[in-house]
Amino acid sequence: MLKFLPLLLFLFSCVLGPGNFKSGHSTDLGSRNIRRIAVLPPESVSVEAKTKPPYSSAPSADGKSSEKEPAAGLSNLLYTTVSSLPNWQIVSDREVREVIAKVPPGGDGGRARTLGELVYADAVISGRLLRYRERVGEEWGAKSPASVAFVLELWDVKRGDRIWFGEFDETQRPLSENLFALGEFTQRGARWLTAEELTLEGVKKAVNQLHQILYRRPA
Repeated sequence: MLKFLPLLLFLFSCVLGPGNFKSGHSTDLGSRNIRRIAVLPPESVSVEAKTKPPYSSAPSADGKSSEKEPAAGLSNLLYTTVSSLPNWQIVSDREVREVIAKVPPGGDGGRARTLGELVYADAVISGRLLRYRERVGEEWGAKSPASVAFVLELWDVKRGDRIWFGEFDETQRPLSENLFALGEFTQRGARWLTAEELTLEGVKKAVNQLHQILYRRPA
């Protein structure tokens, strides 16, 4: 029985974890000397694509859907969050806007490397939305909760490889369905979040982890 104890403890610790975030990184990430980072804007999404799953916007007061672009919203939240932390240098959004027309369409890896070369960045971080469904109802009584899933990826400009990723995936649930989330439920003010608030929470969780990996102080 004792030989199974470590496995049981591992499974239990996973249950107690946040459950909505996972990540991975190259073993030499801390030694890559990543200092100057750019945020890759998303490729434009057609109006037709915005109205189809996995994206949906909350209706406004006049019954029409919001015009806000979820992918652009993710990019903006990402830029704001990375800009608020010390030690790394973030390429300004003005610099990125000046050269983004020169970045050809394609996969995030290729676009990130091209952008990085144009703005002399060590690395480029990109965001990719997998699901974005807005809350239906009010913060104290939602008929349908917000649901968000996205991937953030950090690309080494010089080598062209992906050196870190963070995946966030959550559909907010009431405390009665998830008793392990008591701490998180309390921090959120015991209310239903909007999709943007849920996205920001995930972005902060991912970016703070990346920052700690890159610039952790030696023991």
